[in-house]
Amino acid sequence: MAQSDSIPLTDPTALAKLGRLEVVAKLLVEGSIIGQHKSPFKGTSIEFVEHRQYYAGDEIRHIDWRAYGKTGKYYVKEFEDETNLRCYLIMDCSGSMAYAGRTLSKFDYGRQLAAALGYLLLSQRDAVGLIAFDTKVRARLDPGTSPRSFQLLASTLEECRPGGETNLADVVEQTLSTIKRRCLIVLISDCFEKVDALMEALKRFRHARHEIMLLQVVAPEEEEFPFHNPTQFRSLERQGHRLLVDPHRLRKQYLKQYQEFLENLEKRAGGLGVDYLKLTTTTPYQRALGAFLDARTRGKN
Repeated sequence: MAQSDSIPLTDPTALAKLGRLEVVAKLLVEGSIIGQHKSPFKGTSIEFVEHRQYYAGDEIRHIDWRAYGKTGKYYVKEFEDETNLRCYLIMDCSGSMAYAGRTLSKFDYGRQLAAALGYLLLSQRDAVGLIAFDTKVRARLDPGTSPRSFQLLASTLEECRPGGETNLADVVEQTLSTIKRRCLIVLISDCFEKVDALMEALKRFRHARHEIMLLQVVAPEEEEFPFHNPTQFRSLERQGHRLLVDPHRLRKQYLKQYQEFLENLEKRAGGLGVDYLKLTTTTPYQRALGAFLDARTRGKN
């Protein structure tokens, strides 16, 4: 992997030039993170828990042949002590995530982070799944621990593209009843939707006894509003929606409302017992991975 030798691992934009998510994730995690993670959800028995879809690489001895005879599809029996933690990575694929200023897009930053988190968890035999969404669920992988789970996760993320508006409430409606066991929910999003709607969605996950980590991804330009000349802003979610503004007149008001939005988001997330972390697209992934491990350690104690 000679190409990676000259690329600083603390620069997300430079890492994106490596291309494949598998390469980036392994570079970030191997040697510096693996071994630090201890799951708070240890299995205590070998009792059968549920079926999940069979993926290539799963042990054949765990295939439920009776279920195959009834459905014609392969399902694997999963037992309580086979995984430590079950996690769903929920990736925001809405149009606003496509924004890229002087760095890589929020979407590319988010999916590289998701791939790294997935690789970290799978390295510890935790079960990892994926839900990608905008107005509805666009892709879903149920949590798995097989050797092929990471390749499935990475390839699915690579196939995702930013799409329509954000609607996490509908995603919760579509998925909550299908998540049968207690999970860690990691939501990666810019959170650019109404805070009330977002909190209501997170509240429903909490009522179902799931733990939640909210990783908010924003661009430096959204933090600083560094524009000077009259600028036309184009909506990435609503086609054809444009607005010409004078940045000098707008900047003070924008920064005030943006800061109020962030403070409200963090306060209300904390009130629900949600671990919250804001990341810009210049933030080294190691900080997010470290915060994730810290949160897991607190959850265990």
